[in-house]
Amino acid sequence: MAEKKTVSQFQRHDKDTWSPEFQVGLLSDEITVLQNHLQLHPKDFDAKRSLLKKVAKRRNLLKYIKNADVDSYSKVSKKVGVRV
Repeated sequence: MAEKKTVSQFQRHDKDTWSPEFQVGLLSDEITVLQNHLQLHPKDFDAKRSLLKKVAKRRNLLKYIKNADVDSYSKVSKKVGVRV
């Protein structure tokens, strides 16, 4: 359900599946799910590690978007809720 919302928000065109903006949106949804999981299960170290990996991946993608197109970076960061 949340994936459909992400698809419509971050896609560049109808058949876009793996643009950096789209990947950032998917990673943000997965990060939110893992954060909620870790609030219920604070000792789940595997989930914590995967959360940190997803955050690092999103950070690298946002850095790539920033270097490629600053306007796109500002739009994506506002949609995701990441500080600019």
